[in-house]
Order: sequence, then structure tokens, then C-alpha cells
Amino acid sequence: MTTSTRGARKTPAVLVLEDGRIFRGRAYGAVGETFGEAVFSTGMTGYQETLTDPSYHRQVVVMTAPHVGNTGVNDEDDESARIWVSGYVVRDPARVPSNWRSRRTLDDELVRQGVVGISGVDTRALTRHLRESGAMRVGIFSGEALAEDAALLARVKEAPEMVGADLSAEVATTESYVVPAIGEKKFTVAALDLGIKGMTPHRMAERGIEVHVLPATATLEDVYAVNPDGFFLSNGPGDPSTVDLTVVKGVLERKTPLFGICFGNQILGRALGFGTYKLKYGHRGINQPVQDRTTGKVEVTAHNHGFAVDAPLDKVSDTPYGRAEVSHVCLNDQVVEGLQLLDQPAFSVQYHPEAAAGPHDAAYLFDRFVSLMTAEGAQRA
Repeated sequence: MTTSTRGARKTPAVLVLEDGRIFRGRAYGAVGETFGEAVFSTGMTGYQETLTDPSYHRQVVVMTAPHVGNTGVNDEDDESARIWVSGYVVRDPARVPSNWRSRRTLDDELVRQGVVGISGVDTRALTRHLRESGAMRVGIFSGEALAEDAALLARVKEAPEMVGADLSAEVATTESYVVPAIGEKKFTVAALDLGIKGMTPHRMAERGIEVHVLPATATLEDVYAVNPDGFFLSNGPGDPSTVDLTVVKGVLERKTPLFGICFGNQILGRALGFGTYKLKYGHRGINQPVQDRTTGKVEVTAHNHGFAVDAPLDKVSDTPYGRAEVSHVCLNDQVVEGLQLLDQPAFSVQYHPEAAAGPHDAAYLFDRFVSLMTAEGAQRA
């Protein structure tokens, strides 16, 4: 429940974590209350893309960068049609944005979309707490008359947890749509929307791919109705253990070239027979070091995930679809960051090669996908 009220920066607000830790500040954005999973993002820029990333559905995002809102909000950088975060936590919001593309303040945009936030919080202390204790449920409450802390904590503990949450259908498109190839059309790709970011089909379109974006509920018949040269599994929110694997397994059985990112990496992992697990506090930001084990190259990458694939790093695994190995690994904590099949054209990464916002080190992965489709087409010819 929110009340959109401009000029709310003097309105008291409180952030309550499920373990009882409390942070007090001032309302930022809409005034009201919200609940979600408390996570932190280490990106120094790109807050507009973060806010509109569907993967953040039902999460309260803590920004570790102290100054947020400096460049305002524009009409070009959104990754979807709306803000998806359930709450927003910042230390020092910009009083006046400064950027030639800015159309309005971040505060005003949060108000317009009814997103409850809090400012004036020691986000460094909050981030350290989440690193030590793990991501957890949280509530943000703002207004002139707030309930007692104990009552607010009880409400936080009633909120749903992220483990077991099936959220893809809540953020995915309900109708199929097409992103046309830029220039000459070379391939057709069926993309399963589990929470896709707008930049992802654009990166494929730049490479001559016509992208048919399908709802999360699409069937195997829907996928092959577009006569695809390749199949794409998008990013998205929630627990990967809740996803029906029928479509993915069907694509693997037909040996159609497959590329997955983020949530798509987890879904491919489960289809191959690997487990998934919840990370203590996840990876979120645009500065995560990942090594491509096929080349030895270290990339700076953009991440947003709270779950990971449980696959062995030190050996090739046998799966129902041939041999598979871990292709990428995070150098901070050795988390699996990519998978590839050795006997058919399928691979995935845990991070965001479309890099919006973020580094462009991993853009080559779209070229790798093109190479798989080119090779498969040559074999069929």
C-alpha cells in the first residue's frame, strides 16, 4: 500500500529486517509500506536499468554507491515497461539531477510508479550486515504515524520468502512479440521470456537475428511454430526449482542451438540434471570478475542473481544430453558462472552479456551463439 506524496524527504521512514535489525531514515519516493527480500547492488552507475530489470521483482534493493539519482531519469534506458523492485534504499539522494538526457528526478519517478523507498540510511552498515547474515526479508515503512517496532517486525516475518517463489509468469510478457533484425536477417531465435531485459533481444537484433519473444508459459509447439534457428533462455526472478523444464528438455532433445543467461543458466543446469541452491547474499552489480575457462580470459561482468548451479568444477559430467562442463567461474567465490554441452550446441552464462548497464567484456557470447547457429545451419544444408 502506498500513497504517492511529493516532497516526502522529511517524512520519517524505517527499514526493518527479519532478524530484528532496524535502520531509520526518511521517505524516498512513495510514502507507504513495502516488503521483499533485502539485497545489495554494488554498481556505481546504471540505477535506472537496475530498477527496471524484471529480475529484481519482489526484492528491496540497497544501493552501495552513496549518491544515487545524480543523472535523473530519462526515456531511453529502461529495461522494461516499469520499475520492478519492491523497494529502494539509498544513502544520499541527489537534490538536483544533472544530465542532458534527464527528463525528471529519480524521486519523482519512484513516486509516479508507487515505489516505496528510504534515504538517509547507513547503506555501508546495512550491506555489511547482509553480507554477514545473508539476504533476508525486509519491510520499509514510512509516514508520520508508524506502528511500534515489534508490530512492524511481525509483519515482515509474515512476508513470503524467495526460496520456492515462482515469479517468472508475473514479469513475463503475456503476448508474443517480434524484435526485427537490424539490417539483413540471418537467423530466427525463439526467446523464452522469464523476465527478459529489453537490451537482450536488441543485442541479438544487432547481429541479424529476428527475435520472437514468447511468454514464460509457451509450449514446445509454440517455440517451433516460429521455425527457429536457435532458442534463448532469458534472465528472470525467483527460485529456479519452481520452473517446468518440459520446453527446455524438448529443445535439447532436438539439438537446437541454445543460449541461456542468468536465470536461463540455472534452468539449463537443472535440465541437465544439476541442482541449484540459494547463495548467502548473491551477486548483484556490474563489477564481478569471471573467468572464461575455455579461453582463460578474465572478464568484468554484470550480475543479478541469488541462486546458483551446483555443478562440479573439476570434471566433465555426463548428462542425458551428452557431456557437460563448467565453462565460466566467478573468481571471488568459485560460483559456477557458465555451462556448456560438449556434444551438442548449447551453452549458458550466469551473468548479463547484454551489459545494460555495465561492462561490455562479455558481448562476444552473442557472437558465439551466432557461430553455433551458423555451424548447425551448415550441417543441415
